[in-house]
Amino acid sequence: MTIEEDLTALDALQAHLFAHRHATTSIMFAGETTDPAEAAAPRAEALATLEEEVHELLCRAETGELLERLGKAAEAGELDETRAAQVRVLGRERAERVDVPAGVQADFARLCCEAQSVWTRAKRENDWASFSPYLDRMVASMRAIAELRRPGHDAYDTLLDDFERGTSRAFYDAFFSQVKECVVPMVAAIRERGWQPSRSCIEGTFDHDTQMELARDLLELEGLRASALTLSETEHPFTDSVCSAHAYIATHVYEDDIISNVYSMLHEGGHAMYEQNVDPSYDRTILNGGVSSGVHESQSRFFENYVGRSEAFAPVLLTALRRRFPGRFDNVDAHELYLAVNRAEPGLVRTEADELTYPLHILIRYEIEQMLFDGTATAADVPALWNERYASYLGLEVPSDTLGCLQDVHWSCGDLGYFPTYALGGAYGAQLLDAMRASGVDFDGACASGDLAPVRDWLRERVWRHGRAIDPMPLIEGACGERLDASHYTRYLTEKFSAIYDL
Repeated sequence: MTIEEDLTALDALQAHLFAHRHATTSIMFAGETTDPAEAAAPRAEALATLEEEVHELLCRAETGELLERLGKAAEAGELDETRAAQVRVLGRERAERVDVPAGVQADFARLCCEAQSVWTRAKRENDWASFSPYLDRMVASMRAIAELRRPGHDAYDTLLDDFERGTSRAFYDAFFSQVKECVVPMVAAIRERGWQPSRSCIEGTFDHDTQMELARDLLELEGLRASALTLSETEHPFTDSVCSAHAYIATHVYEDDIISNVYSMLHEGGHAMYEQNVDPSYDRTILNGGVSSGVHESQSRFFENYVGRSEAFAPVLLTALRRRFPGRFDNVDAHELYLAVNRAEPGLVRTEADELTYPLHILIRYEIEQMLFDGTATAADVPALWNERYASYLGLEVPSDTLGCLQDVHWSCGDLGYFPTYALGGAYGAQLLDAMRASGVDFDGACASGDLAPVRDWLRERVWRHGRAIDPMPLIEGACGERLDASHYTRYLTEKFSAIYDL
């Protein structure tokens, strides 16, 4: 076989994998947004079949031989950077599956689909007992798959590395220790200070349909292409994508909490911005999409917090609110809005948490996941563990499992190991912001003008366009000129909330 023939075969393989990814993503999006309840079982079977076919494509002997030949060509310098990256990423994806039987992968896909359907009802009905067996099955299945892939290795470490290459329990233990040293004393100091900004300016009832119009305004303000976006609604907001020409966002509107949807949109819009701005030549290849959960969360939380909760952006956000809700915000000034949306006060719900207390929500989930995988806890123990930690870390009594351990979708879809990347994404974002400013971008000026093009251009060049071609840690180092340093994050939190609360 010539290199040219192998590259043709490589393109055919990637085209087939893209078609499966397109189908799977579309089916899952419909399942979370528009499908009727009875559709869960047939949807699970469809996803299981697609999973089996992907497994066959990646794990058959011919694929292994193809990737081995092209790997040697890459080592010899006979492939360009893009081709070498395609071979490297495909080789890793094959390695993650080749020792796992196709039936096991298919059963896991079925389990995730079924569990999500059960979770949706359980959350609505405050019924942990109905979801609990699915979480135990999820942990057992993921532990077994991790053991097949990396015999003798810590299963949870394997999952953490899946979501963010180069991480482990040891990595996150050190990271969270540094963050806790900053956050816990500041939360205590704010509590002792005894003052909180008023939220009265953002309280009230706000029409559902008008909120959806505001959602589209915010996505346009961020810079998303409406012609490459599907916007819908679901129980738990999320973003997905099949290529740079089609991203999906699903939000959740609360008529008594307009700010929830505002920041869900800015957050999910950040995810979608990343997906829409990957190099279009990577569409239909394995390099399409964001490189990792942590880098993805750095983009979502960048637009949600570093842009959306900045004082410079407050006048722009106020203008958008006034446009859609005439008369409701006429007596509100930008500084008042800035303080209201940055009130640092422990709350029950992660997705509604302020920037300062947010990492503690993540830490709770990280600790519980470790116990589940260590076998020191089962799903039946989770509500008590959850409630104890919310009392200890945040000083809160959890009134229901709906507002407690059932609030997040992640455990129902097999995303154990994902949660730590939210906090890591915040740290990446702070470091990216410092690097952006150091390179000469007038970040505050861009936010104040409502023209975020300079911000987008910087991120597109250094982060977005690369897709999956560069691993997360080298990507951050290349963008920032230094390796990950969480002190950027802790300094940002300290400076911002010390100023707000006069600490």
